[in-house]
Amino acid sequence: MSTTKTRETAAARRESWGSLRKLPSGRWQARYPAPDGEVYTARTEDDKPLTFLTKTDARAWLAGVHTLIARQQWEPPSVTAARRRAVAEAEKARSIGFSEYAERWVAFIRTEPNRSGRKRAIATVRAYKSKVDGYLIPEFEDTPIRQIDEARIRQMTDRLDAIPSPLNPKSKFNGITRPVLIVLMMILRQAAREGIIPAAPNISIPKQEAVRHDADHDEDEDVASPEQVEALYDVTPDHWAIMVLFAAWCQLRRGECLGLQRRDIEWHDENTATLHVRRQLNANTGDYSERLKSDAGRRTLSIPKLMIDRLKDHLRDNVAAEAKAPLIPTNVRGSVPLSNTRWGYVWADARDRVADLRPRFRFHDLRHTGLTIFAQEGATLAELMRRGGHADIRVVLRYQHATMARDRELADRMSDRVQERINAARKA
Repeated sequence: MSTTKTRETAAARRESWGSLRKLPSGRWQARYPAPDGEVYTARTEDDKPLTFLTKTDARAWLAGVHTLIARQQWEPPSVTAARRRAVAEAEKARSIGFSEYAERWVAFIRTEPNRSGRKRAIATVRAYKSKVDGYLIPEFEDTPIRQIDEARIRQMTDRLDAIPSPLNPKSKFNGITRPVLIVLMMILRQAAREGIIPAAPNISIPKQEAVRHDADHDEDEDVASPEQVEALYDVTPDHWAIMVLFAAWCQLRRGECLGLQRRDIEWHDENTATLHVRRQLNANTGDYSERLKSDAGRRTLSIPKLMIDRLKDHLRDNVAAEAKAPLIPTNVRGSVPLSNTRWGYVWADARDRVADLRPRFRFHDLRHTGLTIFAQEGATLAELMRRGGHADIRVVLRYQHATMARDRELADRMSDRVQERINAARKA
């Protein structure tokens, strides 16, 4: 062994604790025994190799480690580095800008189930993303999430409220503020769950208000008369006219109408039939979907007698013989269902050709018409929910006034009958 190496080894042994070694580079390396029984070489707080310019520096570092061990504050370098990385990542997350986090949130909701455990529909994700891209990102841009407070949200709300309604410029409500704030609330609550912010700021969500009509609008104006329904049927092209009857008298939604197939009609004796609502045509993808608006949407309905013969004619003249043939095909006896977009143009043309029909009367208002008349015939709220495929009774309560009108008619009829009996008894 050379004289130099012998001198260095002796120097290492003379250390009271740990050991020092001079490297070929001229720098010094320190090693020490740890409480876990392992011998460690000096490393940085990021768990990278650490050497020293002088022996004094190395000895001072060893002394510092020895003090940490004596105070029971020592931990393996890998643990220290992992904790530092976690702290740095947490700080970076807390500093994340709104634009970056909102995009990450949109990607998250594409795959993660909602609170009911179901994957969100494509249309739902697209609707959320449109609010993010169209309103929220332009408003907040790269503002750190943690700087978005109630005052900042109120400023945005005032700007949103000032936007005229695209459906009805005269309306006091624009139909924009509420859905945008709901999406913002969802984003901030997720940020709170991830620990990026301590808690989501309070967001005042305005009440849902109708924007298609003026404040003095009467809901009864959304109900067409049977004569107007008949007129709409007459002016709609023959191979699509049955859509009008399905919406009005079977109370179907547009997607449910377009999703019907020949196999969904079940024929019975005495010239009666049952309609099975099993799927809808997705307006975004153009494909059939067995995922309806709610579980209550999957239902079986009696087809009213007034449309039985017309339905038979439609099936004979316009629908292919296969069980899965669409009831509303693009072409006569075709295999492709009519698209939501194409039907929109057909409907607008038919609506404009019917006199005395309220402006902006929607195809969906035919469903409202049918449910209103069904309620007037004495249907209970439960029966209305089943007929319309509603999952929320609050939606059906709008038809309560029609039910009460029928109740009043029956009460008056009972009153007249009782009064006649009383008068007859008095004369006897």
